Amino acid sequence: MESHRITLSLPPRWATRHDPPPGTLLIARPVRAGGALAPVGPEVVLRAVEVPEPDLSAWRARALDELAARAIDLALEDDDEYDLCGRRVRYHRFAHRVGLADVLTEQWAWFDASVGVTLSCSLERGDYPLYCDLFEDIAATVEIAPAADATTGLSGGP
Repeated sequence: MESHRITLSLPPRWATRHDPPPGTLLIARPVRAGGALAPVGPEVVLRAVEVPEPDLSAWRARALDELAARAIDLALEDDDEYDLCGRRVRYHRFAHRVGLADVLTEQWAWFDASVGVTLSCSLERGDYPLYCDLFEDIAATVEIAPAADATTGLSGGP
């Protein structure tokens, strides 16, 4: 987003994709020993879009309806709105299927001056206890700031 600077910190040894699709700022996955990406495993996706809705709740309600129309076996498990590091965030945790895999996604969404930012962290359900705290830590590092000459800042953290 040209109108905002959006940053987050990733854990060490997470690789980012060099050619994310439009609207996607970052796709990251952990690197296995030897440098290979895990074939099926946790993934972090950061997106930013222009939002026509007037507020966070209206935007996320529409987005969740759209997701339900295209996801296989979508089941909303948690829906909350709260302050995270001084910013209002909408949180969803939902299950869905990708092929035969039972996938769990945690999603945090922020709204700033008609720009919507989402952080989606997905993995196979059985791996959730191993990564849920890490996903929360990553979400706590997301920063969104208006800037006339903004660029996206992504960094690896300790």
